[in-house]
Amino acid sequence: MDAAALADLALDIARDAGALALRRRQEGVAIAATKSVIADIVTEADREVEALIRARLAAERPDDGFLGEESGAERGTSDITWVVDPIDGTVNYAYGMPHYAVSIAAVSGEPTPPTWTALAGVVHNPAVGETFYAVRGGGAWRGEERLAVSSVGEAGGLVATGFGYDPKYHEEDLARVAAVMPLLRDLRRAGAASLDLAYVAAGRLDGYFERGLHPWDHAAGALLVTEAGGRVAGAPGGFPGRDMTVAAGPELFARLTDTIGLGMDIPFPGPFV
Repeated sequence: MDAAALADLALDIARDAGALALRRRQEGVAIAATKSVIADIVTEADREVEALIRARLAAERPDDGFLGEESGAERGTSDITWVVDPIDGTVNYAYGMPHYAVSIAAVSGEPTPPTWTALAGVVHNPAVGETFYAVRGGGAWRGEERLAVSSVGEAGGLVATGFGYDPKYHEEDLARVAAVMPLLRDLRRAGAASLDLAYVAAGRLDGYFERGLHPWDHAAGALLVTEAGGRVAGAPGGFPGRDMTVAAGPELFARLTDTIGLGMDIPFPGPFV
């Protein structure tokens, strides 16, 4: 199956999964558990939506691997792994804010960002009925609209960020924001990494940076950005990861990474250029 066909499958499954998430949101959200800290929650819908995605993929492509936020990793016998965040922006979802997404990516190779090659990615917001998708070598799209990252003028960039749930990192996160602010027109903190990355690809945001992301948070969104002409990097090792993820158009990307302190650590050309 080629990358375009993988994207078609991801689109179909993401819309089914989004419909379930939206239906459960309308019925009322039940908190199932917390994760490492009490503010980091999992809803029953997160688990149910991931189970739907996993079952659809198992039926359509039983040889593929799976890496999901809620149910963990399972090796496949093919070269493809599906990297899934069933509801990115769970706190928004729990509070009834219409800014959350189903994120599905298909990657080849080892299922870790430094070694995988992203082939297809979908970020679908069911609350507003908006879907972004990308095909490796085929561009990033919203419906019939081909996406392109923005250029930043003299007023500076409109940039998004996020803050982890663990209070011990908040002082460091706020210091980073203070360092970056002179580059910016303004800052946004919307609460769903996949949508922040999709908005960079669409030119709605000029850039994005955040510490603490997992592979399922950025797998689809990073491909959207690179296929829209932007760049993505982070740490450790210059790749998007737990220590940092940065995405932007080429000019602002260089300024952001230098200010955050990543500039010398980014491999070039690298898989996320």
